[in-house]
Amino acid sequence: MAETRTLRGMTWSDPRGYDPLVAASAAFRDRHPHVRIDWDKRSLQRFESTPVDELAATYDLMIIDHPHVGEVVAQNCLLPIDRHGDPALLEQLASETVGKSFHSYFYGGHQWALPVDAACQVQAIRPDLCDAPLTDLSAVIAEARAGRVLLPLRPPHVLMCFFTLMANLGTPFPVSRDGALDPANGRRTMEALQALSDAVDPACHGMDPIAALDALADGSRAAMIPFTYLYAPYAQAGYRPNRLSYHDIPAAGLSGPLGSALGGTGLAVSARTAHPELCTEFALWVASAGMQSGLYTANNGQPGNALAWADATVNARTGNAYHQTRMSHEAAWLRPRHAGYMGFQEEASHILLDALTGKATHDSALSALHARFLESFPA
Repeated sequence: MAETRTLRGMTWSDPRGYDPLVAASAAFRDRHPHVRIDWDKRSLQRFESTPVDELAATYDLMIIDHPHVGEVVAQNCLLPIDRHGDPALLEQLASETVGKSFHSYFYGGHQWALPVDAACQVQAIRPDLCDAPLTDLSAVIAEARAGRVLLPLRPPHVLMCFFTLMANLGTPFPVSRDGALDPANGRRTMEALQALSDAVDPACHGMDPIAALDALADGSRAAMIPFTYLYAPYAQAGYRPNRLSYHDIPAAGLSGPLGSALGGTGLAVSARTAHPELCTEFALWVASAGMQSGLYTANNGQPGNALAWADATVNARTGNAYHQTRMSHEAAWLRPRHAGYMGFQEEASHILLDALTGKATHDSALSALHARFLESFPA
């Protein structure tokens, strides 16, 4: 009898991040009866901040966030998927991506993860309390002043809102050390974010998207969140006391719902695994259209494959969440990914919070953001 090979995986603790991988791993045993994949999980906050090299020292498979890829390359802690992955399959997955999701894990000439989950900031509403999604930021601010809006502002999400608004107004935040932060657009962005921050409940400063969506689904007054990452299970019947509906972001600029800060997750393989081919096979299989449209989404998964996003059954399960937010995802803005960015992301979030709470001026915050961004690049 062949000896069982046990692989270890690390994901994040929300059902969207954990349930589909457990289900996929159980099904993978039908293909490889002597392979077992055990998954550990960590909180959203730890998912967004834990260095990938720490995880790669312990786990064979990891769910990662694309802004980590510059550090991944510098630390040589992940195995390029293209090392063992079939080029034809990789080309197919690249053609089936939602927006920039596949590209977000390509860096330094290699593919470091596969997008098994696509997300960006979208608009969430309570259909029983809000007749229709809002398309204009000024209308959102009016609703916020009436106490009907929530907004996740806990780091790093205050920065994600800043990024989204800045890109939507027409001049995105720079992604290279040669880029410049447009001061006029920066001020307009700060003014818009300040208006929202002043109008929403101060508790929003301690909310991440999960906390804000829980409050929206469980409460009786708030009717919408204008900028929050898509968590499709909240649009499923019975997931929470009240079902949410997702839509494209409201526009601050004149070009519609473009510029939303890209999120989502990718499935990566540790450079230290003793089973690189097996791990790569699993990653390719989980990212495939058949898996993403079937078992993955049937177990609270949020797919990264465009064929799953277009699937009628997948959409019916989530109140057409994928159809209704597709434009925001296709037009999403890709964050910087260089080694050093993650430190900037944390510091920039607190720079913004200081400005929003009156501890710093808008102009000084913008200057500090740009200076710290330049400093984040390796010498």
